[in-house]
Amino acid sequence: MHNELTEMDIQKMKEEYHYRLTELTPKLIENLQHARDLGDLSENDEYRSAKRELGHNYSRMRYLDNMIRTAVVIKTDSAEDVVGLFDKITLFYEEDGSENVIRIVTTLRNDVLNGLISKESPFGKALLGHKVGDRVCIRVNDSYSYYVVVKGIEKGEDDGSLAINSY
Repeated sequence: MHNELTEMDIQKMKEEYHYRLTELTPKLIENLQHARDLGDLSENDEYRSAKRELGHNYSRMRYLDNMIRTAVVIKTDSAEDVVGLFDKITLFYEEDGSENVIRIVTTLRNDVLNGLISKESPFGKALLGHKVGDRVCIRVNDSYSYYVVVKGIEKGEDDGSLAINSY
């Protein structure tokens, strides 16, 4: 499976991978060796913790490597009057009469609680390509959907200010 990412996404992942490889891994190995020197490993919580941290680091490095290798670079530009990647969109929710501002981002940067919606989510897919004034059906599942109206579009760009997700 290919991951649709921007040049900035790939650059940020390469930077994190390099940091983990050259700085964090040696430090974690040193911590593990220090914890091992403390004595009996069967009752050594510091050793187990250091081992877990090193494993987490290696896991993240494998994830980053896989994402970089399978990435397909996508363009972030879109027409001035349509919803595109990294745009801030003001939406009116017909169901409850509320308004909300969201931003469409790549999957690596989504953070729903802070209004960053993945372009690959049903919500993001439904909004991409629409114009101000369009009434858009957001299909949650086969039995439930709702409508939003695009009230405004503020064009955005991938300036690197949004961090990639960690786990």
